[in-house]
Amino acid sequence: MKIITGIDEMQQTVLALKRENKRIAFVPTMGFLHEGHASLLREGRRQGDILVLSIFVNPIQFGANEDLDRYPRDMERDSRIARECGVDIIFNPDAAEMYPSGFQTSIAVRELSQPLCGASRPGHFDGVATVVAKLFNIVMPDLALFGRKDYQQLALIRQMTADLSMPVTVQGMPIVREADGLAMSSRNAYLSTAERRSALCLYRSINAVRAMQAAGERSIEPLREKAVDIINAEPAAQIDYLEFRDGTTLQPATTAVDGTLLALAVKIGKTRLIDNTLLGKEL
Repeated sequence: MKIITGIDEMQQTVLALKRENKRIAFVPTMGFLHEGHASLLREGRRQGDILVLSIFVNPIQFGANEDLDRYPRDMERDSRIARECGVDIIFNPDAAEMYPSGFQTSIAVRELSQPLCGASRPGHFDGVATVVAKLFNIVMPDLALFGRKDYQQLALIRQMTADLSMPVTVQGMPIVREADGLAMSSRNAYLSTAERRSALCLYRSINAVRAMQAAGERSIEPLREKAVDIINAEPAAQIDYLEFRDGTTLQPATTAVDGTLLALAVKIGKTRLIDNTLLGKEL
């Protein structure tokens, strides 16, 4: 396994591999890897001749009062997990390499970046789109894998890739959960023991809504009320948003048909967690 920190070296390495007709699979991350990331890497290993993992905590997707400085980092552990998953190359640039002095370009996917996380984190998705576009230009993957826990991010990257005619297949992968249902996230490391128990209200609310919809409830309001009641019963929980959206366009849903997206962001103490499900589909 090779670790590359420079853009030029990464590009030249990939160009040489492409001249050998190697298929490049790519998993972009901010590091502090967990089983969710590992599931993407294993699938990338299955589909690609060469598996590239990027580890870069992207400063331009964090707001002024967000957790950039304390975002968990552990390169030694990440390297071990990457090696176990069969990664060939880790691309691990620093911020100065990615955004040198004078950098002034950004990408905005206008409509998809506005609702949900975009409403409470202004500018976040411009930072995401910009760094992913830059990584795609550096790594030049044939296939890029993203988890569906960040559903809005996945939708936005698919749109950007189509709009800009990028020659990469974007593949969404299922949410990976802990044994008790909590969606795996690097930010789970922030939770105290008590907060970790409180965080299960996200999964309970999702399951309750799924059960009601499966039993025939199609009206949004009773489903929303049920989910809100479950979350509000936890004193440590504060809802950022809990919304029902079209699973493709992310426009507000009028009825809870199969394929409707339930997306939620909840602060547990000071930690903001997200989760989602497509109603009537596999959890």
